[in-house]
Amino acid sequence: MAVIKRALISVSDKQGILEFAKNLQSFGVEILSTGGTAKLFRENNIPVLEVSDYTGFPEMLDGRVKTLHPKVHGGILGRRDLPEHVEAMQKANIPNIDMVVVNLYPFRETIANPSCSLEDAIENIDIGGPTMVRAAAKNYHHVAIVTDPKDYLVIAREMTSSKGAIGAETRMMLAKKAFSHTAEYDGAISNYLTSLTANGEKQEFPNKYSTQITKVMDLRYGENPHQKAAFYRDTSVPDGALASFTQLQGKELSYNNIGDADAAWECVKTFDVPACVIVKHANPCGVAIGNTMLETYQKAFSTDPTSAFGGIIAFNREIDLTAAEAVIKQFVEVVIAPAVSAEAKEIFAAKTNIRILTVPLGNKLNTLEYKRVGGGLLIQTPDDLNVTPAQFKIVTKKQPTPKQLDDLLFAWRVAKFVKSNAIVFCGNGMTLGIGAGQMSRVDSTKIAAIKAKSANLSLQGAAVASDAFFPFRDGVDVLAEAGASCVIQPGGSVRDEEVIAAADEHGLAMVLTGFRHFRH
Repeated sequence: MAVIKRALISVSDKQGILEFAKNLQSFGVEILSTGGTAKLFRENNIPVLEVSDYTGFPEMLDGRVKTLHPKVHGGILGRRDLPEHVEAMQKANIPNIDMVVVNLYPFRETIANPSCSLEDAIENIDIGGPTMVRAAAKNYHHVAIVTDPKDYLVIAREMTSSKGAIGAETRMMLAKKAFSHTAEYDGAISNYLTSLTANGEKQEFPNKYSTQITKVMDLRYGENPHQKAAFYRDTSVPDGALASFTQLQGKELSYNNIGDADAAWECVKTFDVPACVIVKHANPCGVAIGNTMLETYQKAFSTDPTSAFGGIIAFNREIDLTAAEAVIKQFVEVVIAPAVSAEAKEIFAAKTNIRILTVPLGNKLNTLEYKRVGGGLLIQTPDDLNVTPAQFKIVTKKQPTPKQLDDLLFAWRVAKFVKSNAIVFCGNGMTLGIGAGQMSRVDSTKIAAIKAKSANLSLQGAAVASDAFFPFRDGVDVLAEAGASCVIQPGGSVRDEEVIAAADEHGLAMVLTGFRHFRH
């Protein structure tokens, strides 16, 4: 056990540092500090020795040089178990520094400001901080490195139970976090600087891309039982993202569970009104809106009861008793919602294998989306485009009614989350038939009609969304034959005139959005 006798504290984020310093003081730890941190300690009557007084060398170059001194780094890096190190430190009058408490200049926060200049960014690149962090982490056998304010309480408790010492296991844990901390910091700097052109303009994507993700859990298995898998979380999780889930009950999650859960959650949270989305193999197989969670579930389930078997169910409101009672009548893999009522929890508890996840509701998307390919990575901005009726271009002789416009908007919202080629029939706030992932748009249309027929749902008067343009009129012919009354699609085909003429022929109203929503 390494007893802490001297600590160097220099933090940008001062959250919890006063209480931690007082805890160290209670163990008789001498505190060294710099600049603003030392000033804060003096103002709160915590004894502190300025690093400049400790080294005998003043801060210089506007604070750029203050801890870069042999008396600081010798005290951190010296090995207590090597006689030659001990002798060299004694000759140079360098005392041991047993703990380093450092977090770095707020580089990420600085560049997040739209008005941040290159000069601002450069001045918020920490030099002395990362150097001390890496030195202390390298010498973790003898030095405790603390970079995360969340660890202050853990350390204080261990020192209390160990008479001022910190054990090897904790020091190793802290060192791992420290190296990850500096790696993330340097990655952010690299991303920022390599995204700038020679004249200082910001590119969408950096020339070198670095990211840090943290393992949350090992998964039950991968896409198939013979594959291994783990789930990782971004350093910064957007508000409302699936990665912030809490599992209330159920079996371990698998790779497919999380992938499908994300597809369901991303779709359901886009609705402002109560909604339910059922996903199977990454595709919505039923989507509905309504007045209650029970109503939304029943409507969504009725779209395709066969595919809903073993599906993922997402709600955008708290699950109540009546919805829970309906859900457990079917075989379900995962249920997701912002909250689950106490009564609903009791109902779900009877089916211990059902995985129940809660996720705080939010509508922020990931900054970037990734897809791994052989030897590389595809990166894109998220598909966050939502069109409004004001952007619609009505191109047929027949004009859509207000109700049809509502149905078209609903269908368009759903189609955005269906694998291409996507065709979605909707009406009265629910999906009626979904055709997904086909190589031919005509085949997707036929499949959607077959699905509706299998579920005994009428497509007469349905609104239809197509995620991309119709390359030929045959797709329009098929959906008209199925009973559609109106269609929404991006347009942009060289045969748009032929497609529009087909819609007029069948007496359909057609709306163009000007934007497609391929999803692969």
